[in-house]
Amino acid sequence: MAITVNVYYTGENGNARKFVEDMVSGGIVDLIRAENGNQKYEYFFSKKDPETVLLVDSWESQEAIDAHHATPMMEEITRLREKYDLHMRVERYITDESGIPQKDAAYIRE
Repeated sequence: MAITVNVYYTGENGNARKFVEDMVSGGIVDLIRAENGNQKYEYFFSKKDPETVLLVDSWESQEAIDAHHATPMMEEITRLREKYDLHMRVERYITDESGIPQKDAAYIRE
């Protein structure tokens, strides 16, 4: 069972993008991707809303998320969120272990 958390960071004056730049250049993104249980940690930029950045963050279990939240890097992430005055909207999904239904798979081009 994988857990995926979509975090929408919204700021002003390009601050959400600056946050991502600091996360990448500071090595935090690489550290998170290297954590046990992390399956995906990727940022996406909205064409419709340039002040919002989407983080897709997937973990193999709740225990892996809890361990991530207990790391010292969470303090740095919180500091950067405050530095850039970001607001967050969060969605949480649990992977359907049964896979993609055959009738939906017909629309997927691999």
